[in-house]
Amino acid sequence: MDQEDRIALFLDYENLALGARDHRGGADFDFRPIADALAERGRVVVRRAYADWSYFDEDRRMLTRSHVELIEIPQRMGASRKNAADIKMAVDAIELAFERDYISTFVICSGDSDFTPLVHKLRELNKRVIGVGVEGSTSALLPPACDEFLYYDRLEGVDIPPTRSRRGRPTRQPSSDQRPPETELEREPEPEPEVGRRPAGEEPGRDVDALAVQVAQTVAGLQGSANGEVTASRLKRTLLRKDPTFSESDYGFRTFGELLRHLAEHNVIELAEGPAKGDPEVSLPEHGDREVAFGLLRGVVAELGSSGNPVALSGLKNQLRRARPDFSEKKLGYRSFLQFCKAAATGGAVDLRWSPEADDYLLTTQG
Repeated sequence: MDQEDRIALFLDYENLALGARDHRGGADFDFRPIADALAERGRVVVRRAYADWSYFDEDRRMLTRSHVELIEIPQRMGASRKNAADIKMAVDAIELAFERDYISTFVICSGDSDFTPLVHKLRELNKRVIGVGVEGSTSALLPPACDEFLYYDRLEGVDIPPTRSRRGRPTRQPSSDQRPPETELEREPEPEPEVGRRPAGEEPGRDVDALAVQVAQTVAGLQGSANGEVTASRLKRTLLRKDPTFSESDYGFRTFGELLRHLAEHNVIELAEGPAKGDPEVSLPEHGDREVAFGLLRGVVAELGSSGNPVALSGLKNQLRRARPDFSEKKLGYRSFLQFCKAAATGGAVDLRWSPEADDYLLTTQG
């Protein structure tokens, strides 16, 4: 138990509950999916929810059953009530950060950007901060400030809303003329990922090919930093630092390990035994694939410049894709096509030089 993270949970209940009802077809807010998600991340030792509870009579029982301490903010003057709850919650979080050294993680359940300074201060005090908010009512400023951000709508156990409510204070029984929201099945399908198909019924919710590029770039960056081996846990932490809303479940995978195995099967990365069980070492495929890509580049440049003329960099990538439709320099760990061509030139596959007259890079197969 000493290895577990101790978590303090703070809920800006009005923001979270009304956001869920306004943006999820009038559906009631359910605390259980948040509790389950946090149980996977550590031991929750503090649970506090802040609101004027006269507005949430029916919710009090649900929270009490989940051992949440209800903090009463009895002001009823619109914005004053909201500000009072926010300030009280921020003061309590900072006080707890100083008084309880054993608490390593703070969870701020709100989509309000007013909590961004609180998040920054907690991280300054060496605390990990997880945010939780309803996707439709979360400020764009808050997720990037957190170490990890969970959208309530995407948590396991949160149902797709059956109806879409109008804006404003929701009622318990939405009107019958409310139109059902667009479901995942009704939306225009995503392009088929290049890294391979998932089994029927398990199609990822997002573009797995774009994720493969992101993972390859991240692994390449970590390998280049010369800070030791790249483990799965280190890779996951880095992906979350780049995008605190990242979650492998959004791409149709149950665990991060399952995602890595999928990418390894499609030769985006390679996995090897790591320093700890269940934490494999991750690397990019060895130079064999890069040599094949360099050979492809050399062949295309030789064909296009068969009369001895140099080939311009502009438009060259499209020519490579005509020869090999699945070509992507980012899967090989290069951030741009120019960087890939420079690496090929360094390896002797082509000659690359800048031409002021052409205002472009020119490639030839002769040094």
